[in-house]
Amino acid sequence: MSYTVTTQTSASRVAAIAGAIGIVVLIALPFFAGRGTIQDMFFILTMLVLAQFWNLLAGYGGLVSIGQQAFVGMGAYAMFGVVILMGFDPVPSILLGGVAALIVAVPTAFFAFRLNGAYFAIGTWVIAEVVRLLVAQWKTLGGGTGTSLPRDATRDMWFVELIQDMLGVRSAAARDILAYWLALILALATIGGIYWLLRTRRGLALAAVRDNTEAAKSVGVDAGRMKWIVFLTSAFGTGLAGALIYMQKARISPDAAFSVTDWTAYVIFIVVIGGIGTIEGPILGVLVFFALQSLLADFGSWYLMTLGVLAIVIMLVAPRGLWGLVSERTGLHLFPIRRTLSGGKLTSSED
Repeated sequence: MSYTVTTQTSASRVAAIAGAIGIVVLIALPFFAGRGTIQDMFFILTMLVLAQFWNLLAGYGGLVSIGQQAFVGMGAYAMFGVVILMGFDPVPSILLGGVAALIVAVPTAFFAFRLNGAYFAIGTWVIAEVVRLLVAQWKTLGGGTGTSLPRDATRDMWFVELIQDMLGVRSAAARDILAYWLALILALATIGGIYWLLRTRRGLALAAVRDNTEAAKSVGVDAGRMKWIVFLTSAFGTGLAGALIYMQKARISPDAAFSVTDWTAYVIFIVVIGGIGTIEGPILGVLVFFALQSLLADFGSWYLMTLGVLAIVIMLVAPRGLWGLVSERTGLHLFPIRRTLSGGKLTSSED
């Protein structure tokens, strides 16, 4: 008897339609939303990108890194460097930020892959601190105190004048809208790219490496190659996000750009409470994180304590995160990657 291999479900089809409508609304958001809302959405989208790439690294690749701030900071500083020193426009310089993070990731992986488990996590943190200290010596970009983007670079940024004319807003608001649209594109590309990867044979190989490296090797999976692919992909995407974040901020310093709290601890929190090893988890997690931040940010240390307590409670009650709890009880999967067999000719919906 012949079969067809499928991954789609009825819920995923409905989610695809709802997602398409949501994307249209998000694209049109600057036409009817205020600047504060645009800035909030920019924060949500960029944190979502960072969370999805860390989830790809740890949730699917089994590589628990706590040094992702190295790639955020390197991407941001590379963007600032080519703008200030070479006169590039900030918008295309975002791509160079991703390339710079990718370059830094190569020696990082070379050393870190010789470590396992907790040693790998601590190793990535140490390497990130070394990168921060080296960048802090870059006097041309402000050294330890940092620097700002030149006024003419922010004023003459690509597409800013077009957005001003189209929406009738001032230059600062137009830059926020441009940054928001770029963040939306990056978030959609990230989610779509990761989902595509997980539906391919490489996605199966990646899951096998995460679950049992030796068993994966025994069936012909090149575990080392998969780890390199995931690590470098995550670094490149994280570098893009870092460059975009600091393009919007227009001000940078080593302590801010390489902050382990902002760019790694919060990201891990988002993934853990949302559901590690799922695409839906970071989406739910970033919404919960933003809500908590909005409600508790004025309470100082109580805010951080609340985040910590909540993370512990969720890990005890729902080890697979909030989305894992939802999917376990309802069977709902908006981004299904599990292969199912149905009657018919044996084909595959994967590449």
